[in-house]
Amino acid sequence: MTSKKNKSRILLTSGEPAGIGPDLIVKLSQINHDYDITIIGDPELLNKRAKLLSIPVNIETVSENNISNEITSKKTLKILPIKLNVDSKPGILDVKNVDYVIKMLDIACKYCINNKFDALITTPIQKSIINDAGIRFSGHTEYLAKICNVDLPVMLLACQNLRIALVTTHLPLIDVPKTISNNGRIKKVINLVIEEMKSKFCIERPRVAVCGLNPHAGEDGYLGNEEKKLIAPVIDEFIKMGHNISGPVPADTAFVEEKRKKTDVYITMYHDQGLPVLKTFGFGDAVNITLGLPIIRTSVDHGTALKIAGTGKAECSSLLAAISMADKMIKNDYEYKNLSDVTASL
Repeated sequence: MTSKKNKSRILLTSGEPAGIGPDLIVKLSQINHDYDITIIGDPELLNKRAKLLSIPVNIETVSENNISNEITSKKTLKILPIKLNVDSKPGILDVKNVDYVIKMLDIACKYCINNKFDALITTPIQKSIINDAGIRFSGHTEYLAKICNVDLPVMLLACQNLRIALVTTHLPLIDVPKTISNNGRIKKVINLVIEEMKSKFCIERPRVAVCGLNPHAGEDGYLGNEEKKLIAPVIDEFIKMGHNISGPVPADTAFVEEKRKKTDVYITMYHDQGLPVLKTFGFGDAVNITLGLPIIRTSVDHGTALKIAGTGKAECSSLLAAISMADKMIKNDYEYKNLSDVTASL
């Protein structure tokens, strides 16, 4: 892995070929940065998108044997090539390219697991077209967890001064209550979030706020009993272990400014309980992070934006934030593991 003194080796997927992923990568080639970034995707697709956007770019293809060759010149993209099944046009989905998207994720994850790269960053893919191809796909988070043989990944979104982790991710709302009650899920999520705050974010004793599931956190059982039966007992366990954790907190008041200042990370029970708040504060600059994987993975906070693909309107702010976040997590994790090794040897 990298050290603080070296550039982080980052692998970046080019995403849904009809979406804005290729646009973002082409634009990234024009931005000065201090990262060793390799793109995985079709070089011809990126060439065509660059010409469409009238952006001059040089493409250097690399292979498994020379991916560490660092290319630092501006306007140059280092590409691990994977060929599209059929030509792709901006904004027009094609089920024939689903295999290309899945293959890209499989190979990218394998390279990171094998330590050829320090982190994986993903640009958006279109879940609907993947499901249309007969592949059950609920999102990057769940798919990467399956590849990595991880039972419970945790989605964390972060922007300036706000982090929100989810107990459940891409589920119909009707399935949330039974899912949070399964196999000690809440306890596992809280434990993982606390550990990752230490190792990836350098927060030794994170201040954690856990939201309830129901309105007013159940109103003492009158609006639901999940808080009393499932959530509060777990929080009490962590309090007894000495952790700085509070809840169940009513979600409607959990995110007011006074409470945000006293919270390092929120844990919410479902997707739309916490993410509308975060995206209101930081959309375009937020980062999607998957906790609990054997690799570091970050992503942009937006979708494929098919309507603006190929127009030049796509902005790189979230991608740059995802790259910066991955770099910080890589270096924090390196320092944390080194410190742990030193402590263990004493």
